[in-house]
Amino acid sequence: MKLVRDFIPAIIAKSGDQCEWKYVQGKQQFFDFLKEKMEEETQEFVEKPSAEEAADMLEVLMTFIDLNGISYDDVEAARQNKYMTNGGFKSGIILM
Repeated sequence: MKLVRDFIPAIIAKSGDQCEWKYVQGKQQFFDFLKEKMEEETQEFVEKPSAEEAADMLEVLMTFIDLNGISYDDVEAARQNKYMTNGGFKSGIILM
C-alpha cells in the first residue's frame, strides 16, 4: 500500500486496468502515509533532480500544511523570516 495522487485510480480505470483502493483511516494514518511518500519523493529527487520531482515533494508538503490548518502564506512568511535571521542551507555548513 502507498499513498497516490487523487486522480490515479481514475487514470488507471480509464486506461482499462483495475486497481483496489481505499481512503486513509484517520489523521495519524494519513500522516504516516504522507511521511512515507515524502521519503519516497525525496529519494526520487536525489536520484534524478527535476522540477517534476520537486513538485511531488512540494505537493506532499502542501498536504501536510493543509492537514494542520496552516496557510501556505504563513509558511512562506516564516521561511523568509528564518532566512533573514538564521540564513538558509545553501552554504552547506555542518556543526561539529
